[in-house]
Amino acid sequence: MSDQSTPNTPLSRFCKMLGIPYPMFWGFVGLLIFMIGDGVELGYLSPYLSDHGMADDRIAVVFTLYGVTVAISSWLAGALSSLWGPKRVMMLGLLIWSVFETLFLLYGLEKVSYPMILLTYGLRGFGYPLFAYGFLVWIAAATPSRKMGLAVGWFWVAYAAGLPTLGSLVASFAIPLIGALQTFWLSFALVVFGGLIGLIGMREAHGMQRLAPEGEKPLRSMTKNITIMWTNPKVSLVGLVRIINTSSMFGFLIVMPGFFMDTVGFTLEQWLRLLTIVFVFNIIGNLTSSVISTRIGYRNTILWLGAVGSTISTPLFFFMPQAFPHNFMLASVFGAFYGLTLACFVPLSALAPALAPQNKAAALSVLSLGAGASTWVGPAVVAIFNESFGLGGVVWAFTGLYALSAVMMTFLRDPEPVHEPVLTKATSRIKIKAPRQDLRWAHATRD
Repeated sequence: MSDQSTPNTPLSRFCKMLGIPYPMFWGFVGLLIFMIGDGVELGYLSPYLSDHGMADDRIAVVFTLYGVTVAISSWLAGALSSLWGPKRVMMLGLLIWSVFETLFLLYGLEKVSYPMILLTYGLRGFGYPLFAYGFLVWIAAATPSRKMGLAVGWFWVAYAAGLPTLGSLVASFAIPLIGALQTFWLSFALVVFGGLIGLIGMREAHGMQRLAPEGEKPLRSMTKNITIMWTNPKVSLVGLVRIINTSSMFGFLIVMPGFFMDTVGFTLEQWLRLLTIVFVFNIIGNLTSSVISTRIGYRNTILWLGAVGSTISTPLFFFMPQAFPHNFMLASVFGAFYGLTLACFVPLSALAPALAPQNKAAALSVLSLGAGASTWVGPAVVAIFNESFGLGGVVWAFTGLYALSAVMMTFLRDPEPVHEPVLTKATSRIKIKAPRQDLRWAHATRD
């Protein structure tokens, strides 16, 4: 994606100003709309099932199975991209989501059939990671390392803006207007529309071909996505840090609503507004941390702003509102701080492929597996610590995990330059003279 091949159009100049790779612009737009559609149901699927007579333990099983398939699919996105190319993987993700969402709505929700809901919703979990993380692999394959920080930052902005922020907002307006069941169909339309925009709009060459070396057998290519965990231990560290990154978020979504309403004294509407503030600042942090990482490095951003920052923000998000109940402004400040620090792990998506430049898809498979695993690790931490130590014990457990992630990050380094070199007159003169110096050195050594 050289500057010479980029047309001088208003859109290309806009992309350059924002740091978005121009050939992949419509992929980011498509991802945003796709994730909005996928996130529409997030806030009301559980209450919908409960209102239609499904027991809480059955609902929990539905979401647990969905989390397992999401985790598996998150790993498969990188592995299959090596074999087939990212675009085909994205097409497969859109197809799986569309087929099983249709079956889920027609034979699961409309009939409130628990076996069909379990089957179709669980299988639908393979859909969105293939589309979203297939696009992330495409970004890694097509973007120079020095531009990777901003590119993956925009990926997570589009991802998080759709799921759950704008998706939940769409649901809040659509349900009163067209009804709950029809809103599910609206989400279906948004996913298909976003998926088609991304797939049709992008014609960048890297995503249309397999990333594995020609002639490499499929089994060997798939195996590399597993063996990289011990052949390149630093990639495994990145995967573990990624699990820790959002584990508290998925854990807190279970226990924090009750805490803020029963202990802090907020209404349901205040809690939902607080949650929106957390995610809005998380989106802001996605891009901000990406820009910062091009200045101070991926590793330093993740270590100090992400890991150390979350070690500080996590207990504050819990203890400060408890110390000052009914104070929405104060809770919002610490909620925003918590959302910002979680976002400062975003450069992991640039660091992982940089640690394995010859096998970027495998490195991103490990990272995506970590992202998927956090969806059940967070609730597992809640289940383990809440019963014995209460909610305070859960918070300190997550705080300890963030401190552990800071320790892990000290073992990692940025292997390549992470920003564009600044061209000055002095550096220009050095570049002109350098070949002559190398030539003289070559003559001297030959003599």
